[in-house]
Formats: sequence, C-alpha cells, structure tokens
Amino acid sequence: MNAGIIGIGKYVPEKVVTNFDLEKIMDTSDEWIRTRTGIEERHFAAEDQETSDLAVAAAKEAIAKAGITPEEIGLILVATVTQDQTFPSVACMVQEQIGAVNAAAMDQAAACAGFIYSLVTAKHFVEANTYKYVLVVGVEKLSKVIDWKDRNTAVLFGDGASAAIVGPVSEGRGIVSFELGADGTGGKNLYLTQQDTITMNGREVFKFAVRQMGESAVNVLEKAGLTKEDVDFLVPHQANIRIMESARERLELPPEKMSKTIHKYGNTSAASIGISLVDELEAGKIKEDDLLVLVGFGGGLTWGAVAMRWGK
Repeated sequence: MNAGIIGIGKYVPEKVVTNFDLEKIMDTSDEWIRTRTGIEERHFAAEDQETSDLAVAAAKEAIAKAGITPEEIGLILVATVTQDQTFPSVACMVQEQIGAVNAAAMDQAAACAGFIYSLVTAKHFVEANTYKYVLVVGVEKLSKVIDWKDRNTAVLFGDGASAAIVGPVSEGRGIVSFELGADGTGGKNLYLTQQDTITMNGREVFKFAVRQMGESAVNVLEKAGLTKEDVDFLVPHQANIRIMESARERLELPPEKMSKTIHKYGNTSAASIGISLVDELEAGKIKEDDLLVLVGFGGGLTWGAVAMRWGK
C-alpha cells in the first residue's frame, strides 16, 4: 500500500502586514527586507485567534477536498512550536472542534521541518494499515513569539496553517522516499527563549540551511532511484529566497519549477510547505503524476525531505 496526500487545505489570517508597515515601527526598509529575504508582506492572526483556530480552518478544507468525514480520521498530527498552551495539545483541540471522535491526537515539534516530519509519520501509520486516514496539520502563530527589538528576525515571520489528509493512493503515487534528520549541537543557533521570543544566529542557520536543503533534496531522489531530470517541481520551506534558490540550483531546475510564496506570507514555519502546495495546485503548476520534492529545515536543528508522486 502506498500513502500520499488525498486532500489539502490552507488558512492565512486576514490581517496583512507589509514591509512598509514595519518601516514605521523599527529601523528597517522594504528594500532591505526584500533583497535579503524575498519577503514583501506577511499575515498576522487577530488577538483572539489562537493557533488551534488557524489549524481547524485549514483542516476543514483538507477534509472537504479529500471527500471524507471527520469520523473517518484515525490520527491527527499537528506540527507546531506555538501551541495555544502547553497542554492540551493543539491536536486534541482540533479533534474536538472538527468532530474527529475516533482519532488519536498529538503534536510534533520539529519547527519549520515539522510538516515533513508529520507527513513521514503519517505515511508509516497508513502503510502499516494502522489508520486509513491521518490528518497532518502544519500551523504557527509566530506573531506572538516575535522579538520586536530584534530587527533581523522580526521581519521574517508570519502566521498561517496548512493541512493534508494522508491516505492510501494508487500504485506508483504518493510518498516514494524520505529523509529526516537532526543535529542537536546546532540548537543554540535557533531557539525560543524562556521569555518566549525567537532568537537566531542568522549566519550559522543560513550556512546550515544552504548545505542541508540541497543535500536532502538530492538524497531523497537517490533513495527512490530517481535523478534530477525526473523532478517536475520543488516545494522548499519558504524561509529565505537565497536559501530556496540554492536548493533549486542544486537540483538544476529552472526558476519556474520552484514554488515561491515567501513574498506573500513570509516564513510561516511548519505551515509553509503545505501553504505553498495549495497555492501551486490552485495556480495549475502541479499536475497529476508530477514528481515533487518537498524539503525543509528548522530549529533543533532539524531537516526533512520527501519525494512524492502527486495524485490519488
């Protein structure tokens, strides 16, 4: 049995914050942010919107697209580092609000690599015939952990959610290979302080990401017995346009074969790869039987990649 994505959805809050808005509250500029990161604007949740609210909205869309009912979901995996509270988990909150009464539920914390980690976890449960359908959600409300005194990180992040139903797909489709990894020695370069604000050594994280994103993308192709020429589309974690371009160049893909949504949403951490998938599907850039490479990295330090043949 092969496991793949049979329905996918996203949600981004209504409030849009542009680079020009940030110019008014800190020593930065639209030109500085755009040229160094590729970001032009990001979405921030309302004060009364919690991480679980964003997750539920994306989950409902994914369930509808998959054509299943919440009662059919056997497991809910929520990738996030910005839970509403320490416990109960966001996954349990989602379970209640969507009516997935038969689902087990847990959160997974792999930061920006979380969506990949949860996809791979879901794959194993489905292929082992433990659960027929697994709901995977990548969601963050990063606006509540931004350090507004640190102009180097404050301009990077946005809020949002993406969700996917992972279930059985036809032969040759779905997740064909994956790679997960972690290097705890690099944790000091990207972390959440005890005051709940993001701290990052940008130079070290950049060097790590440029190396790891490209390596992981190549590794999953080799594991699947595929080549760079087989790749139809690359969906990288939307952290920084220069990091993304390095991964694209490593795969020798033309620019039109890489998802680029960072200009609209900023870095939405665990939500970014799923949000990009939805946007590219809606734009007609991803088609049935396309070979996709999804790749991300995050705090931990963590990384993950998936090679996937799109379709049910």
